[in-house]
Amino acid sequence: MATQTPPPGIPPGDKEKTGNGKAEAAKDVELLRVVVTRDGKQVSTQWAIHPQIKHDLLPEEWKEVAEIMTKVTGIVGTRFSEVLSDAEPDKPGTA
Repeated sequence: MATQTPPPGIPPGDKEKTGNGKAEAAKDVELLRVVVTRDGKQVSTQWAIHPQIKHDLLPEEWKEVAEIMTKVTGIVGTRFSEVLSDAEPDKPGTA
């Protein structure tokens, strides 16, 4: 689930200077992901969180994150579906 890629503009293997002047490899770690997929007119949304973050959260915090992300995926999925409908309107039937 987690990926490590250099930030935009820094080629892989390049070093980035920190505040103390030492060069360190630049890394991005994917902590949260929202994915929207479609199959024809069917739209589905999913979300995922880095396993270490889930492990570090208290049960109440995990419940709150899950509730918020469920809302987020609902909003994103609905909006994606609306944009998709506007971009690809239904074709008239041939009755």
